[in-house]
Amino acid sequence: MDNSLWNKSAKALLSVGLVASLWVPASQTAVQAAAPASDLFISEYIEGSSFNKAIEIYNGTGASVELSPYSVSLYTNGSTYAQSKMTLSGTVANGDTVFIYHSGADSAIQGKGDLQNNSVVNFNGDDALVLEKSGSPIDSIGQVGSRIENMKDVTLVRNPDILSGDSAVNDAFDPSAEWTAYPADTFTYLGSHTVEETDETPIPDPDPTPVPSGYYETAAGLQGSALKAELHEIIDDHTQLSYSQVWEALKITDEDPNNPNNVLLLYTGESRSKSLNGGNVGDWNREHTWAKSHGDFGTARGAGTDIHHLRPTDVQVNGLRGNLDFDYGGSAVSGCDGCLRTSTSWEPPNEVKGDVARMLFYMAVRYESGDAVDLELNDLVNNGSTPYHGKISVLLEWHEQDPVSAWEQQRNEKIEDIQGNRNPFVDYPEWAESIW
Repeated sequence: MDNSLWNKSAKALLSVGLVASLWVPASQTAVQAAAPASDLFISEYIEGSSFNKAIEIYNGTGASVELSPYSVSLYTNGSTYAQSKMTLSGTVANGDTVFIYHSGADSAIQGKGDLQNNSVVNFNGDDALVLEKSGSPIDSIGQVGSRIENMKDVTLVRNPDILSGDSAVNDAFDPSAEWTAYPADTFTYLGSHTVEETDETPIPDPDPTPVPSGYYETAAGLQGSALKAELHEIIDDHTQLSYSQVWEALKITDEDPNNPNNVLLLYTGESRSKSLNGGNVGDWNREHTWAKSHGDFGTARGAGTDIHHLRPTDVQVNGLRGNLDFDYGGSAVSGCDGCLRTSTSWEPPNEVKGDVARMLFYMAVRYESGDAVDLELNDLVNNGSTPYHGKISVLLEWHEQDPVSAWEQQRNEKIEDIQGNRNPFVDYPEWAESIW
């Protein structure tokens, strides 16, 4: 990933801040892949009358693929946050397809279907779908962040010369570039896909955010408390910002990729002007995901200003979250679709549950005995001013349910450029289970 564009911005903005004190199919008619594809990809899309909606995924990799690391997400009405996500399961053989359909679809569709889902497969012609592997996008149809209508009342079949997906989820989408369009309610091509003979093997897309070589070298092979201790040594001693510098840093780390004048707010997912930072209604401010009263570190340099857990948040939503621990359940929160609140706990929307968990995992490793505050995770709520945060059992579930996204990976890169350290649980999610 070329980080040069935002690296320059990060350094320039923070310099100013210093002077002035950031997703087992049924048997189908299989077509053997002539040459391995780089990974699974979307091979057919149906947006027809009523609930005649379906999406087909093709395996041309040259081997059977176990589906649990894969998911499909639906982005509606131009949103940059997924409205629904479906995690896949089972195995798809080489040359086979996985066909997901809506339960209200025509019998001609259901008769060929493998998996049923009424949340993700409930799209309209102006929505976007993203196929992910371990939380990272590997293919997409439509354009995340933009509401376009070039997929309405149509069946789209991937052209036979295409052997890899479009992982750039927010780039302009032109169906004619890689797809053949057929009239609405065309079901002829379902359940199989054809690819062209080729002597060349496609090169897989590079990791969008590779971990720097050697960064975690000393943690190799470690587990449990030994891994936790070594990760602490690796990410310790980062550049500590002042609380005023955090304003400018968040404008970089949380910048809306579709509008460089805005930041994306935690919990609500709203895109809001960078200039509306402050303390008034309609502003955004600096949310301490690890509540700053849990350990009483306030806004002091270090835990109080660590942008790995600081996020732009609507002022009123931030106030309602307060210093609550994280758990399931509660009453709906005004102004925050998907947020639930009790007197002792806060449940964020599904789209950011994993983000929250990984930020807290980071804090519990970064701040240990010998730092100004020793932060630890427990399985309680109502932790008050003690340096503990809960509930770890729930956070581990959220970490599994909401895998690392490209957004988190990119944010991790930006933070390393600003304060010089990384979140290990974004880079290697499996470490959370090893430690806790």
